Amino acid sequence: MTDALPAPQTSQPSGAQQPENDDRLSQVVEGIIRIAAGNLDTHIPVSKARDQVDAVITGINLLAGELNEVYADFEERVERRTRELREAHLTMQKMAMTDPLTGVGNRSSLHEALDVAISARIPGEPGPAVLMIDLDGFKDINDSFGHHAGDLVLIEIAARLVAAAGSESVVARLGGDEFAVLLQVSTSQQSRGAALRIMDALKRRIPMEDMDVWPRASIGIHLANAHESASDILLRADTAMYAAKEDVHRRIKVFEPVMLYSRQLRRETARELRRAVPDEELFLEYQPVVDLESGRLQGVEALVRWNHPRRGVVMPDDFIPLAEETGLIVGIGRWVMCAALEQLERWRPLLVSEENFLLRVNLAALELQSLDLVDFVRDSLRATRTKPGELVLEITESALLSGGDVETYSLRSLQALGVGLEIDDFGTGYSSISYLRRLPVDTVKVDRSLIADIAGDDGQLRFVDAVHNLIRAAGLEAVFEGIETAEQAEQLRKMGCCSGQGYYFSRPIPAGQITVLLQEGRTLPEAPVVLPEAAVVLR
Repeated sequence: MTDALPAPQTSQPSGAQQPENDDRLSQVVEGIIRIAAGNLDTHIPVSKARDQVDAVITGINLLAGELNEVYADFEERVERRTRELREAHLTMQKMAMTDPLTGVGNRSSLHEALDVAISARIPGEPGPAVLMIDLDGFKDINDSFGHHAGDLVLIEIAARLVAAAGSESVVARLGGDEFAVLLQVSTSQQSRGAALRIMDALKRRIPMEDMDVWPRASIGIHLANAHESASDILLRADTAMYAAKEDVHRRIKVFEPVMLYSRQLRRETARELRRAVPDEELFLEYQPVVDLESGRLQGVEALVRWNHPRRGVVMPDDFIPLAEETGLIVGIGRWVMCAALEQLERWRPLLVSEENFLLRVNLAALELQSLDLVDFVRDSLRATRTKPGELVLEITESALLSGGDVETYSLRSLQALGVGLEIDDFGTGYSSISYLRRLPVDTVKVDRSLIADIAGDDGQLRFVDAVHNLIRAAGLEAVFEGIETAEQAEQLRKMGCCSGQGYYFSRPIPAGQITVLLQEGRTLPEAPVVLPEAAVVLR
């Protein structure tokens, strides 16, 4: 409504003309004051006189109207800009709390939701629970199909978690292939039930462009106790998840205090492992590779062990994964290569009658990424007077399939150097025989899992025979590992397989026992070697 001033009187005695003008001027002044105060809808009445004062009043009214329109437009723009800023702020807040790839929450949003759940907990009632979820073998998917395919798998996993966890739960991706689910209020039974639902949802097939992926996961559960912070809860759930990853039979674990000791032991082991090379705590054993037809020794594979000062001999399965996680594998791998080549040099006088005796050394994926790897191998060969063709580097299937520029350069350069390259654990990943033909390898070591049942399973026997024929058709040699029985060795020999390795022939043994085998020209399998004292000195 227009804020109008009282209309001036226009019919006055002639002697009252001056008061009438004074009254109108007062209204003008009052109107200007109101307008100046922000009352832009103020309207000063115009008299019937239509004189100069009325002209001024009309001008003031027009100005006030224009100012009112300008102000209304300004207010609308300010309101619109404020709304846009508020929406942008909310969007930024959401982005700061959302994983950009999967659309679920991130670590920050999980912390915030967990803090709220802790604050809302009613004493004596069940509190929040956190399920920490890590995909098993996800790196193999990335290495085999590429990171785009890996991203698609993560997006699908996130969607399945949201569906399985329920609308009242918070799902977050913490990074890489690690997720978490917050159950706002949960008993032990409820959290286990949620974990089972999630596990069932995750393990379903994910169709890919070239082949299907069957995800596997490990889940750690922790039910929050009184006075635990969000960081404490997440640490305990994460600890339980790592315990689940280490137990191949139970992929769901509820946190127990003893698990913290295991985590601390892992950190302590990593610290001690850093000193293993400089403190000369590592040593090598060698497992023979045998000609299946004659039993003749074709070569050996160097296998590292750790002589821990307190725990005794630690086998590679118990420290190599940790070395790979911490990056220590590069230093350990180089020590292994130097020590093995030096041992080969000591054996050389005994190899005069041995044709093509090959030394196999394992090469980790991280070592392939070292820019000076090829120079190191070349220098090590020269230092021990070893021909490049006498050394075979065993590289896991996943490492070969990673396809990075540095890895490809290293492989091509090693091949040009004349070093043998062998794909290890073939049959455990996603590679195909046709893909192997494009890799710079000349030998395939078939994983033990493929031959475990060939003695009693005709179907598996035919499958292994087909794999062997495909490998040979690709122009590659095959070595079968994990031969533990005479029946397995005989079946492989009948297939035409040339080389084998396994406990049936020999366990990994000290260098001195290999020395005796070479000195006496023994074939395998045979009775365990009894090492004379003099042979120990020969290593």
